[in-house]
Amino acid sequence: MEAIWPGSSSFASGQTPYGFYDSDTEFSGSSNHSVDKFANWAAKRLGYPIVAVELQDVQFYACYEEAITEYSAQVNQFNIKDNILSLQGQSTGSNITHTKVTPTFGRTIQLSEQYGTEAGVGGTIDFKSGSINIISGSQVYDLNAWATVSESVAQSGSGIEIRKVYYEGSPAITRYFDPYAGTGDGSYNMLDSFGWGNYSPAVQFMMMPMYADLLKVQAIEFNDQIRKSAYSFELVNNKLRIFPPPTSNYKLHFKYLLKDDRNNTAQGKSTGVVSDISNAPYDNMEFKFINDVGKQWIKKYALALCKELLGSIRSKFASIPIPNSEVNLDGDTLRTEASTEKELLMTQLREILEQTSRKALLEADKEEAQHLQEKLQKVPYPIYIG
Repeated sequence: MEAIWPGSSSFASGQTPYGFYDSDTEFSGSSNHSVDKFANWAAKRLGYPIVAVELQDVQFYACYEEAITEYSAQVNQFNIKDNILSLQGQSTGSNITHTKVTPTFGRTIQLSEQYGTEAGVGGTIDFKSGSINIISGSQVYDLNAWATVSESVAQSGSGIEIRKVYYEGSPAITRYFDPYAGTGDGSYNMLDSFGWGNYSPAVQFMMMPMYADLLKVQAIEFNDQIRKSAYSFELVNNKLRIFPPPTSNYKLHFKYLLKDDRNNTAQGKSTGVVSDISNAPYDNMEFKFINDVGKQWIKKYALALCKELLGSIRSKFASIPIPNSEVNLDGDTLRTEASTEKELLMTQLREILEQTSRKALLEADKEEAQHLQEKLQKVPYPIYIG
């Protein structure tokens, strides 16, 4: 193989270091963006045929492949950063390169689930049930002490947090026709609030939406706590004080959660889903899907890589002796130029990407809407003459 550029090349699969694009006909064929046409163009930009270019065809191929992967990496890194909130928790099994990512409420829902746990209206943490025996005349009970002897809590090794204390009563649904759960005027007004004013409470049919049932049951439970309850309690550091002092022995029930469950930051599925930028499912771009604007950047960056490589080769010797003189080589100059060109190209690409980020586009839409509003405010109102 010639040690310098012979003037032309003919690419064959397997001649690039990694072979990422060898099967892509846009890369390996005869298109205007093929690797052979790049090699011919780059050699001429480096001085061929006026001067010899000490690069082989495989070195041009390697630089072109590296430039494509660098462009792909920069664009993919930007897309990951711009979409990471929508991607977290999604499956890593499908490649989404060249795919539009639509923002979702996934992260918002996850946060709302955490708030739901704290508010006791849902969430992702299982509330567990427990009970203690109330002794007549005894007001204070240490539920932390109960946790140390509870087999289920002791096995977990976690502290507990009491979330609800209540007496085990009949389920609210069994008192669905509770007169106190309606308007306060009795069963008939309660039935009338459901649109059943002409029917007896004994009628057994239902054609109401489910949310109406849930609202009614919640109203019953709320009345049990506020209007019917003759008891109250104080809970500080899981130490329960009952008011008024109990006058009989009975069992008191409560709901609690394990602190380790709530404080676990890796809840739910932790494998096979996107966690951070390291496993977001972006692969190398397919060369044929990159537009001409991107391919122009790739060519310029690949040329800078070729210039850098040629500079390294020529820097092996600062000069070459010839009869009665010597020839100074330009290796250092080529490397300096290549470094500057690479940095400029990278800066330009990153600036363009940032200007097209979701945040930047939303801000641009906002400014455009404001300017449009200002223009509309200056448009005179039409005058109508009757």
